[in-house]
Amino acid sequence: MNNLVLQLSLFSFLWAGSVLAGGTIDFTPHGTQPGLNFNLDSPTDCRSCHNGGNVNDDEINMPYATWIGSMKANATRDPLFWAALDVANNDIPGVGDFCLKCHTPQGWFNGNVVKPTIDGEPLVDGANGCELNGDHVSQESKLSDYGGVNCHFCHRIDETGPNGEQLAVENGDVWVDDESCDNGGFGPCRKGPYKYEDLNTPPHAWKFSSFLGSSKFCGSCHDISSPTIEQNGVLTVARKFWNDGVETDIAMPIERTYSEWKDSYFADLIFRDPFNDLTTTDAPVIAKGENCQTCHMPQSESDEARACVFDSLDGDGNGRRKGDLATHQFAGGNTWMPQVIKAVYGDALEANDPGPGRKAALDLTTSYAMDMLQNKSALIEASVTNQSNDQLDLDVKVTNLSAHKLPTSYAEGRRMWLHVQVQNSVGEVFWESGAYDVNTAVLTEDSQVKIYEALQGIWNADPDGDVNTNDGTCEVNDDNGNKMFHFVLNNCIAKDNRIPPLGFRGAGNIEMQPVGITYPPHPTNPDQVVNFDVTQYQIPITGQTGPFDVTATLKYQVASKAYIEFLDREAKVNNFETENEMCDRTWTVGPADQTRGAFMKSLWETYNRSAPVDMVMDFVEVN
Repeated sequence: MNNLVLQLSLFSFLWAGSVLAGGTIDFTPHGTQPGLNFNLDSPTDCRSCHNGGNVNDDEINMPYATWIGSMKANATRDPLFWAALDVANNDIPGVGDFCLKCHTPQGWFNGNVVKPTIDGEPLVDGANGCELNGDHVSQESKLSDYGGVNCHFCHRIDETGPNGEQLAVENGDVWVDDESCDNGGFGPCRKGPYKYEDLNTPPHAWKFSSFLGSSKFCGSCHDISSPTIEQNGVLTVARKFWNDGVETDIAMPIERTYSEWKDSYFADLIFRDPFNDLTTTDAPVIAKGENCQTCHMPQSESDEARACVFDSLDGDGNGRRKGDLATHQFAGGNTWMPQVIKAVYGDALEANDPGPGRKAALDLTTSYAMDMLQNKSALIEASVTNQSNDQLDLDVKVTNLSAHKLPTSYAEGRRMWLHVQVQNSVGEVFWESGAYDVNTAVLTEDSQVKIYEALQGIWNADPDGDVNTNDGTCEVNDDNGNKMFHFVLNNCIAKDNRIPPLGFRGAGNIEMQPVGITYPPHPTNPDQVVNFDVTQYQIPITGQTGPFDVTATLKYQVASKAYIEFLDREAKVNNFETENEMCDRTWTVGPADQTRGAFMKSLWETYNRSAPVDMVMDFVEVN
């Protein structure tokens, strides 16, 4: 047993007194807690008014119709999440309470995860998701907790707590309004972007909220750190962050999408146009910022856009909201998982739900994500800088057009890379970097390959066992050279070469700084770094006949082969129970009589192995 394995064993020992084991650790002590005066309502309570179905373009603008196929709506069905949850609970028993808080707000806040306890005892298997109501194909009703990040959760979030407590902009530590509304009837106010001064008021309790239109609202869940925990009444950081071999007092920065935006031009009132040459000082200045909703909830451009079926579109049509209706797309870069969910659960979901076509909604989500990747995320430019009889020197510049790092968010298994091919005069590919085999899902990591990713690991202070040497390492591989993805044990960052956003000021912040690469400062703003990366290739051409055709493609992948195999391997090595054994049930949907890791791997093998998406491409002909 080497030093790293001993360290992992020690971590497990230190966490033995967890919630799952009946201990005293509270992984989720902040924000509103379960035991609400008013339980979260289900999405079906919102569907009848906010889905439509009888008006042209309803399916691409109304809130429910655009939400139902999103990964937010399917966060509790996502098989990748469940496989990762098992690994997390094995690494730190009971930490699933922290994960499920975001993936099933209805289940968590309504007390079906760990809290509240029964007779002083926690719900022992609640952190595994076994106490949730419903199943993977249940209609999103009050009888099912599988409705993901749902309507009532988001539209009850307040900027402050009942006693003026400030929002913690991370980890889903939100304040949920739990008081009866003074405006519009029984129950808490449903927060929204409209004041209804000139329109018919909705038939439910409502309140205008500018907070729902802010990036800070999104940041509540899109900055993730190792949790602050409460143990025996004392608050402490669960997993401190190691930076260059020094243990800090900072919680491990697992995801920083909101902070990346906040430290960019997009958060400023004035920023330079990202579509212009950012190396010049005469790029036009735009007097507005762009928040998360600008891209991920774009305003509907339909002439018949409306938020509710009661909004009349006749005559003057006060209910018309063209340019004033944030569509609930929530599109990111995930084109793969909506199609997996469609294939595995789509028919049953449609059979159980008299509402909109689920499979069509999942296709719509895939199209939104594809548009985001291919049209709104990046530019690529290939150029030959030098040519001799023996070699071509090629530069490939990738510019980040998004408002955060590219790629961003959950780091495990997620990556972009450059695929470069060179053909000779007879069309033969004689040189290639970043080759990917769709049949085996193997990315060839050649000597010149450029992979954009964040690799988080576990700090090993003494990898060779020699206490007299200072050779600490952020370990990302196990004893056999396999990549590790211990989400809740990670406490250091071995690599982060993801491309910064425009005007990024976070390069000096240890929670967001690039690792393993240095992005140059902006030529006119030295406190910022550029939002592009240039990769230089040396291509041998001896013995080849031109002209040469060079193709450079930026590819994006949701889940790498190494990640999927890790989840399955952890289930096997640690003898995880099947889902039915673990939860003492006889389901026939979902993993059922498989481990969640094995189920995920089988889906990955069946449905295209998370095939990468070609984002952008450039072509150069060299004579």
